[in-house]
Amino acid sequence: MQKLQEILQYRFNNIKLLQQALTHSSITGNEHRNYERLEFLGDRVLGMTMAHLLYNRFPNDKEGALAQRHVKLVCAEAVADVVKRLHIDEYIIAKDKETTQRTNVLGDIGEAIIGAIYIDSDIEQAIAFVERNWEYMINGADSGKDFKTRLQEYFHSQKLPLPVYETIAKEGSEHEPIFTIKVALNDKVFACGKGKNKKLAEQHAAEELLKQIGKQND
Repeated sequence: MQKLQEILQYRFNNIKLLQQALTHSSITGNEHRNYERLEFLGDRVLGMTMAHLLYNRFPNDKEGALAQRHVKLVCAEAVADVVKRLHIDEYIIAKDKETTQRTNVLGDIGEAIIGAIYIDSDIEQAIAFVERNWEYMINGADSGKDFKTRLQEYFHSQKLPLPVYETIAKEGSEHEPIFTIKVALNDKVFACGKGKNKKLAEQHAAEELLKQIGKQND
């Protein structure tokens, strides 16, 4: 825990919070000992913190552009990237190594740590942690159109009805769900995407369908 606190550049007053943030539910189903409650809190703190940072960093951006940046910076993939860059995955307590490398788990751990820092100190420390570790992505996150918007524009250009996103599966626990969403161009060309919530799964499905359309048009 000493080495990890150096990596995080934050020293916990209550080290048990950090241990809890690193503990996967495969070790214990006790929500006061695994990361699930802290992840719930950290997810909200990250969302609010990132909105605060983007509002100040990009004063000329309109609401839509800020929203696009926000989506890219708080998604599971972005949080997982931070966790891996800091080598936090080496400290995750889980039943096996495979679990510690799953994107949704890495994302949850990152959010749980943010939640733990918030509980252990205050919102200013949480903001400082996010700003310090998301800096490289904040500057690089453009406000370009997301995949759902691009897919909708393609359908419109082809004079097709708006894309319909269908939930075809929901796996995992209530606290750690994985949604599978399907979107189709027609009966033969369709794609599925997965995510920890429906919005992310829809984005991934739209991305995959755009790739298929691109190959089809090559």
